[in-house]
Amino acid sequence: MSTAAVPALDKTFQILDLITDSSQPLTAAHIAKALDLPRSSTHNILQSLLAKHVIYKDSDNRFHLGSYLMYWAGKYEQQQGVIQLFKDLIMQYPILLQHTVTLSKLDLGEVVFLACHEAPAPLGFTFRAGVRVPAVFSATGKAMLSTLSMDSIQSIYASGFPKPITPHGVDNFTDLSTELSAIKDSRISLDDGQLREGMYCLGTYIRNASGHAIAGMAVSFLQAEYESKRADVSAVLIELAEQIEQRLGFKAKHSA
Repeated sequence: MSTAAVPALDKTFQILDLITDSSQPLTAAHIAKALDLPRSSTHNILQSLLAKHVIYKDSDNRFHLGSYLMYWAGKYEQQQGVIQLFKDLIMQYPILLQHTVTLSKLDLGEVVFLACHEAPAPLGFTFRAGVRVPAVFSATGKAMLSTLSMDSIQSIYASGFPKPITPHGVDNFTDLSTELSAIKDSRISLDDGQLREGMYCLGTYIRNASGHAIAGMAVSFLQAEYESKRADVSAVLIELAEQIEQRLGFKAKHSA
């Protein structure tokens, strides 16, 4: 099978897989020959990977895996750690176990669900791991976005503000900014029917040891039960988030 039409990203992964599988570091010529790739494109990809420290070159012009891969591995391990902590620690909170509770991360302006504790009663919305929704409409997304500057948020949505899913969805940066300001004061975000009409979600963020919001959690209700349970659930949700943060090494700054 010819690789002439393989996109640059596919070629990049082929090169990285070859370096990873090889018991010895490889030269550019060896890589190009082994993968039947043009030397010019092989050279260009290798230079890009070198610049990002994904690989490095020794004194004999042979290529090895680089230190940047540790950054990716660390992020993956951290993400998996959050999932396990969520699953373990939520069991300590009976009030949360009565509801659907989700864990998600922020990815390119969208929320990606990582894990979910399902409520006994269905909500009519799928929170399956891997499902993506626009962050500006979800409780976890709003919570995580509240930790960023508006300039950063606008750059995330440089191609345009997401189209609302329901008539209740926020549809501009000014209204979003107002919502995010309220979250900064309370640490609690609200999806008031913006993902699904009749479903309300309360959310908060989870910070790592560096103080960055790496995940969000949300509790979902039917609209009719939201008002009566909002205060108690909000307090417990923040307590769970702080427990997870503590396990991740985050240390809150206490004012004197």
